Amino acid sequence: MTPIRALIFDCDGTLVDSEPWLVEAMLAEGALYGLPGSAREVLDAQRGAPMSRQIAVVAARSSQPLPADFEDRVRARMAGYFKAHLQPIEGALELVRSLQLPFCVASNGPRHKIELVLGLTGLLPWFEGRIFSAYDIGAWKPAPDLFLHAAQQIGCAPADCAVVEDSASGITAGLAAGMRVFVLGEQAADLPSDVLRIATLSELPKRLRAPA
Repeated sequence: MTPIRALIFDCDGTLVDSEPWLVEAMLAEGALYGLPGSAREVLDAQRGAPMSRQIAVVAARSSQPLPADFEDRVRARMAGYFKAHLQPIEGALELVRSLQLPFCVASNGPRHKIELVLGLTGLLPWFEGRIFSAYDIGAWKPAPDLFLHAAQQIGCAPADCAVVEDSASGITAGLAAGMRVFVLGEQAADLPSDVLRIATLSELPKRLRAPA
């Protein structure tokens, strides 16, 4: 196995602690159309999925039809939550400041949202020019296309890249792209044997130096 020569980070739940606020925004807006609070569990399970899939969950469980601008309403409420509460994942700033190999971010979210959350948490300067959105290429995880696109753009072969993820869809995408996969935290269960779990981002540099 070749050494890891580049890192591709997911954004939400990996670099920034944004996913709880997306769930809160979905629940708050959905409640206006009869979404029960019990939908929290299924929305939590959809973390990392495209917004359209999460809205489909809300629509299926709401007692009234959702308005055409429901996504815009959710995103506006979510942005407000971000500005009031968003924090980087523990160790994210220290990690990107110390990395000696190329890295980028590849997210299912739209570019403006990625830039917003990275900017609010002080991470944006480290990712300028190296932000890749599924919306830009029209392909979302769990398909491998976004990771393959990111690797091509930073000039690194997929087999030489590792992805840092926290969701099942991201893990699937990374493996399908032929990359090594680190999963952060306890969100994913029953991991494939070739996926490496890290409890915190501070563990990553040591794992990168470990023999293949």
